[in-house]
Amino acid sequence: MDAVVCHSAEEVLRRAETDADAVFIAEEGLFGQDLQALATWVDQQPAWSDFPFVVLTSKHQQPAVAAWRQRMVAALRNVSLLERPVQSITLTSAVKAALRGRHRQYEVRALLEARERASNQLEALVVERTSELEKANQELRTQMAERAQIEETLRQAQKIEAIGQLTGGIAHDFNNLLMVISGGLDMLDRRADPARRERLMDGMRQAAQRGTALTRQLLAFSRRQSLEPESVDLVLRIGRMRELLDRSLSGDVHVEVQFEPDLWPVEVDPGELELVVLNLAVNARDAMPDGGSILIEASNAPGEAVLGITGDFVRLTVTDSGTGIPEEVRTRVFDPFFTTKEIGKGSGLGLAQVYGFARQSGGSVWIESECDRGTSVIMLLPRSARVPDQPDGARPAEDDSSDASAGTVLLVDDDEEVAALVGEMLEHLGYRVTHAASATDALGALQNGCQVDIVFSDVMMPGGMNGVELAREIRTRALGVPVLLTSGYAEAAQQSAAAEGVHVLAKPYRLEELATSLREAIESAVFADPVRQG
Repeated sequence: MDAVVCHSAEEVLRRAETDADAVFIAEEGLFGQDLQALATWVDQQPAWSDFPFVVLTSKHQQPAVAAWRQRMVAALRNVSLLERPVQSITLTSAVKAALRGRHRQYEVRALLEARERASNQLEALVVERTSELEKANQELRTQMAERAQIEETLRQAQKIEAIGQLTGGIAHDFNNLLMVISGGLDMLDRRADPARRERLMDGMRQAAQRGTALTRQLLAFSRRQSLEPESVDLVLRIGRMRELLDRSLSGDVHVEVQFEPDLWPVEVDPGELELVVLNLAVNARDAMPDGGSILIEASNAPGEAVLGITGDFVRLTVTDSGTGIPEEVRTRVFDPFFTTKEIGKGSGLGLAQVYGFARQSGGSVWIESECDRGTSVIMLLPRSARVPDQPDGARPAEDDSSDASAGTVLLVDDDEEVAALVGEMLEHLGYRVTHAASATDALGALQNGCQVDIVFSDVMMPGGMNGVELAREIRTRALGVPVLLTSGYAEAAQQSAAAEGVHVLAKPYRLEELATSLREAIESAVFADPVRQG
């Protein structure tokens, strides 16, 4: 063992701090020494260190010596006491034991340092992996957003494709409606009999209502919208499509509808449901080049298991008498872009949209088909616990005419023929009418002191300012005049108009609808403005 002789407590501390592994010291060498520095160093050792001291003591038991000895042991902590006289073997074994204990402490230090390095490496690795995961997650989110956008684009393209396939039938339908209206107007001046004139008027009203329903149907197919499930009456919803399907498919394709009595309502998006039925009808038509029949039937299906959940569903089936689907193709018919049609005849999105609609609605869909014996597409749609909203029925015409006290309307419309007709309707309701051909003219009239009770404006107008912007300017300039808007495509303006607190009346509208909307708009403005109430 290498030994270095120290002559003071300061030298002992200096060597302990540098290269000593243990200290062997006689207690009398510490008598009278200031041990505070040594005790402080002992207290400040790192967690792995417990420096060993071997102290040679005497048999002196005087109270002062015994008390000092206890303070020394407490200050140095790791102390082994050897009482004189001591044999050499006892001395060397005690010192070797102290050295072994110190070397064990060095091993612990090495292990702690290795663990610290491993911890730092692991932390660095975790930071690196976390960064990589965050990057991967960001890429995944970007891909999901791109996929959602692509899916929406594909859905929209599929809608447009479906409408495109029906263009000929739709044009035929509109021409028939226009023929009824134009021919009826031409015949009105040639018939003096009130009964025959009334029949002509009824025919034109029915044609206009059919045109309105067809237009709204097309707008529902083509608009961009998120899925909004609601309670839907299949009998009513598909029944309203019957005429469109009959007129649009072809003359040699017959559509038949069979619904079970007391059919349950379903919880689906109504616009998507109509699009699905249209897609299936178009596919069925294409599978029957020589004509045939399409059967749309629905029945209640209680206790069905769909996607691992047992519940009540409605079974909606579209069956054709066409060529059928070969077995090797049947497993792929729901794949996006898969089609057996010629180039330009189909995108392969129709059945994929049907599959997506059924699954997103919480239901299921499958196909049963045999070559030359037709195809059935069967959907299970979830039963709705709510009562479906019933559309407004055809209300009897009422004489809404009143005296001139109804108020004054500033009518804003760039179409002179429409403005003339609406002006007649307003005057029939008892309103005085002031006409402006643009939003700019309307603002000028109001700024110049034109006193009106309400502004009734079309949404789409030339001149750089539309109806919604006109309503915003009227509100911004605090002109204190309520605004009612109208549009042939009311849904496109609903959101921006709602932000201005303005209602949009969809064209075409009946006289009683116009009267109700004007009255509600004026009453709402009076209720909201205490000054107008006075």
